[in-house]
Amino acid sequence: MKYIDEFNDPDLARRLLEEIRATVTRPWALMEVCGGQTHSIIRHGIDQLLPEQVELIHGPGCPVCVTPLEVIDKALEIASRPGVIFCSFGDMLRVPGTGRDLFRVKGEGGDVRVVYSPLDALELARRHPDREVVFFAIGFETTAPANAMAVHQARRLGLTNFSLLVSHVRVPPAVEAIMTAPACRVQGFLAAGHVCSVMGTAEYPRLAERFGVPLVVTGFEPLDILEGIRLAVRQLERGEHRVENAYPRAVREEGNPAAVRMIEEVFEVTDRNWRGIGPIPDSGWRLTEAFRAYDAEHRFQVTDIRTEEPAECRAGEVLQGLIKPTECAAFGTTCTPRTPLGATMVSSEGACAAYYLYRRMNAATPQATATADKEMNPVG
Repeated sequence: MKYIDEFNDPDLARRLLEEIRATVTRPWALMEVCGGQTHSIIRHGIDQLLPEQVELIHGPGCPVCVTPLEVIDKALEIASRPGVIFCSFGDMLRVPGTGRDLFRVKGEGGDVRVVYSPLDALELARRHPDREVVFFAIGFETTAPANAMAVHQARRLGLTNFSLLVSHVRVPPAVEAIMTAPACRVQGFLAAGHVCSVMGTAEYPRLAERFGVPLVVTGFEPLDILEGIRLAVRQLERGEHRVENAYPRAVREEGNPAAVRMIEEVFEVTDRNWRGIGPIPDSGWRLTEAFRAYDAEHRFQVTDIRTEEPAECRAGEVLQGLIKPTECAAFGTTCTPRTPLGATMVSSEGACAAYYLYRRMNAATPQATATADKEMNPVG
């Protein structure tokens, strides 16, 4: 890749669209796994440019969105305690827990800080040996190597005041859960390129074979996504179901072996609860016994916190691809970026946030459109 403009070329986009139109002969439903892909699709109107036979279903690939409510409440409990510096990426601060969020905790006097890397939190622990520093370690496989490295470094440096609140999730078990759901309509996947750049593609062929679906590893720019759709539709029309790599500039079959080794040293596979979806076996990571001393859940004894999702929020159905955001009655009315009911309206990768930001109000009420215009243009 020389310039990002190469992957936004309108002439190439038209040619790819023409190829898709020439190939498709019947309806197909594809799911893009990653929330970053969802935002690119909605921002550039890719779903509206495709032939009507090709439907894009938004998947659960937003790590902020799938972090369960009980983990958010654990974060709120820990961040509220005296002597704690609670560190997080910025997009977690407005995710609602039960009755409040991390911004509220910060406003009430908690030492909540936005950092750009877990190593920033590690440096805070080194500079403040009298304080407990906790990093909110969420994400898919993409962020796991850096979080593993932070714990590895903490042990090497002998820092005993550093810990992780871990809520890591894994993509392949989520694909399996989606395909085994009774209401599943997905016939092919656009797999998340950044995840595969770390983990490779070794776990995907068995899924493609078991469920008879193509899995195309796809990037995030408009041409990346159109090429992924083209390859997926071509497979479906031919009756094929295999893994294809449409993101070779970033993804190799073996992934990043050094990153994988670091993950396997620090983390072990565990069952994980997904917000709005529920428990998925073997879909997460937790710290291994060797690094359990750095587990904030155990250090602060918050393992027994349990919560229930608000009934009004239908984010779980959005994350499973069962409905579009505009099919939720709360979308754009009682649920907006300023007053979110769920994480899908807060996260920079959430489907609800994408629809709201880019004015996809076609199925929403006039009230929702008016609310969006007021929030996005407060002066006018």
